[in-house]
Parts: sequence; structure tokens; C-alpha cells
Amino acid sequence: MDEQSKLSLHHCCLILFSVLTISSTTAFDYGDALMKSLLYFESQRSGRLPYNQRVTWRDHSGLTDGLEQGVDLVGGYYDAGDHVKFGLPMAFTVTMLSWSVIEYRDQIADAGELEHALEAIKWGTDYFIKAHTSPNVLWAEVGDGDTDHYCWQRPEDMTTSRQAYKIDEKNPGSDLAGETAAAMAAASIVFKKTNPHYSHLLLHHAQELFEFGDKYRGKYDGSIGVVKSYYASVSGFMDELLWAALWLYEATDKEDYYLKYVISKAHCFGGIGWAISEFSWDVKYAGVQVLASMLLEKAKHEHEGHVLKQYRSKAEYYLCSCLNKNNATSDNVERTPGGLLYIRQWNNMQYVSTATFLLTVYSDFLRNSNQHLRCPTGTIDPEEILSFAKSQVDYILGSNPMNMSYLVGYGSKYPIRVHHRGASIVSYRENKGFIGCTQGYDNWYSRVEPNPNVLVGALVGGPDCRDNFMDQRDNYMQTEACTYNTAPLVGFLQDCCN
Repeated sequence: MDEQSKLSLHHCCLILFSVLTISSTTAFDYGDALMKSLLYFESQRSGRLPYNQRVTWRDHSGLTDGLEQGVDLVGGYYDAGDHVKFGLPMAFTVTMLSWSVIEYRDQIADAGELEHALEAIKWGTDYFIKAHTSPNVLWAEVGDGDTDHYCWQRPEDMTTSRQAYKIDEKNPGSDLAGETAAAMAAASIVFKKTNPHYSHLLLHHAQELFEFGDKYRGKYDGSIGVVKSYYASVSGFMDELLWAALWLYEATDKEDYYLKYVISKAHCFGGIGWAISEFSWDVKYAGVQVLASMLLEKAKHEHEGHVLKQYRSKAEYYLCSCLNKNNATSDNVERTPGGLLYIRQWNNMQYVSTATFLLTVYSDFLRNSNQHLRCPTGTIDPEEILSFAKSQVDYILGSNPMNMSYLVGYGSKYPIRVHHRGASIVSYRENKGFIGCTQGYDNWYSRVEPNPNVLVGALVGGPDCRDNFMDQRDNYMQTEACTYNTAPLVGFLQDCCN
């Protein structure tokens, strides 16, 4: 990405999570929210924990992952409140963390959190390097949701299956290969100056994975049936291949091949066809369209510019839908009475955090290029976009009808019965006595008391369409948190006024 332009006197500084709220009577400590968000990823670590592990209620786990298959798959992240390592959402988590650092590295450093952000990214990419055992083989998953969900155990006590699943030439998974390539390409940009050897290694893996995914096309859930009930690839693989190509274009210092791929495949892969109002671990089109639209000003020839304009049109549809600025009500994202973007019942906050990230990034892009957002109902200036993004952050942190922070550990009132095995059972470091599957359900899952361990920085699924929230451990649609919920929070930038 191009370096951020110097801001005007009206925008004295950019500091992550450090601005007075707009149209809110409460001033939030965004720096504290940033610190807690990055701490959350340490709670989700699998493998042998490092000496500087700050979440002390966790211990080593999954130390034999991959052993049955003769490959080292120790490490990586658990996606949510269970202990399966799902490759697709893990890769998206790392892509979003990397994008955050690419856009706002200096501001994260000023907040004193850059090293923690880099550690969070590298914990994921180190695992991807292990999982990519040969050019056309990528290990996609460790464990399976069915057996895992029969158990309520700490990760340190796991007795469930650690079967590992892979994609290869005969069992393709272009979506998984594409997202993992995107994650490693984006991360290679992050480490380019501080760790050039590691950056080069990541880029090499990313290029191989992209070539693998493009040559042997297919959905990964068609090759790995056990994933269908948990992370089915509804959008297919074409969005991930476009997404990976864009990140490789950036990571290779604008190598023409990758941009030509995005241009030539724009129509047949849906990049300029799909008008989307969500951005998630599954559906990447809005992210693709935003990234591509920011390349428009540097188009090298007429056809390239024409296609990039179409990408921009779809990006603007997404952004306008979030801002309620499309003409038809059906073309806008619904909102709760309290003003929260509302996509669907299960884990709605993931869509809120990704939307706010894209809105924030695009508002910065428009401001730095002296442009405005063109919506069907009128032209929107960057400040209005940023103002709405801030309103969503403020809702997350407590400016909502429940007066509750949905970021665990932040503020005085937050969810205390998060649907999370490790957090809901006494810490292994405090009590190393083995806790079995049914014992966990009998003695811990059904408890009405708060979790003994606070899952600091976790962004839970959040309230329903009427702003109601039930803080119950079995209410997993609302109280479970995921890595890809919190990851986009790291990228929120707000303006610091004089």
C-alpha cells in the first residue's frame, strides 16, 4: 500500500482507538480497547505457549497435532470457543490483522501495540508455513467439529479427535488456498522491512498457494466434508482467488501478472458482477472491490481503468448499503433500533467489525485523495463515513440500549458467561486435575456463575435485531466469540482533535 499522506491541521493525528466519540455522551478509551483486542489472540493460541505469554490462565495444548499424519501441525489458533483449527477462518483472521498493520502501522506503534500485533500475525503465519508441506498440499483442518462439540473440555485436557485434513491436486480447495495465499502475501508486506527473510519466505508460500488454487480449482468443502456444517464455502472460490491476486500484486511490488488476473477475471469471477452487502471469512467480494477501487487512480490504460471503475461501483454499493444511502430499502443493510448494522442472527458482530474496518479504510483513502463517496441518495464526504464507523465502534463498547460492552473485559459491564470452553472451566495452571468431556458439561457448562477466566478482548456475537442480549453460556449465537470478529477491530483508526 502507498504510505499515508500527511494529514491536514484539521486532522492532527491518527491514533488507533483514541478519539472523542461523535454524537455520544460517553468518551471511550480506544487505546485500552486496542490493547485488549490484541490480548485476545493469546487466549486462542494452540501449541506450545511462549515465555512471554500474557494470558496466564492458558497452557500448552495440541502438542501432537499432525502426528498421526506424519506432519507437524502444532500451533495456530482455535477459531472460537471450541478446539478445532479451521484453516479458512484462521487465514482470514491473519489477512485482516495484516491489513490493519499495513494501513496503520505507525499509529499502532504509537499506541505501543505494534509488537503484539506482529506476534499475533506471526503466530498464524508460522502455522501456515507448517501446514503448506509441498507446493500442492495444504493441511486445512485439525480436529472435527462433530466430535469436538460432544466435549466441554479445556484445550489442555483434549481427548477429542485430532484427525487432520488436507487439500491437494485430487482434493482441491481453491478458496482455502486463495485465502491462505492472501494472508501470507499480506503478512509478507508487514514483515518486509523488519524481517526481510521471513517476508520472502511468506511471499514464496503465497505464490505457490495461489498457483495451486488457480490450477486445481474446486471448493474445499467439496473435498473435506467434515467442514460443511461449520465453515461451508457458500460464496465459492472465485472471490478468494481475486482477493489473493490483489494481495500478491501489492506484495510483489506491483507485478503486472496479478493485476492482469484481477482485470481479466473481473467478470467471469464475479468481481464486478456481485453487489454485496456483507464482508466475512466466506464472502470476500466487498474487500476485493474496495482494494481494487483504490488502484483506479493509477490505471495504466483505458481498459484497465474501465474495469477498475466497475470494481469501484460495486465497492460503493457496499459502502452505501452500510450507510443507508442506496435508494431501495432492500439495498441497504438493516439496523437495530439502537443503530447497529444487522446482517443475521448468528454472530452478527463479525459483519459489524468488518464493515467498520472497510468504511474506515475507505474514508481515509477518500480524504487523502480529496474525493467523496458517490451514493444514489447523494455524495458523502469522508468525515460522514468515519462518523458512522465511530458510531458502530461506540455501540460495541457500550453506547447501546443494554449499556453493555460486547468486547469482553472492556468497561464495567460486559458478557461474563462467554460460550468458550477454556474460559468457562477452572484454569489448568490453577488445577491440573483432568476434566473429561461429560464432566465439563456437568460441572461447568451449565453453571450460572460467571466464567472463572475472563476472555479479554473477545468480541462476542452480540445482540439480536431488537438490541436484546442474553448473557448465557448456552446462547452461542450471541455469546460465542471468534478470532475474525476481533481482528478487524485492530484496524479502526479515529481522528484525534486539537
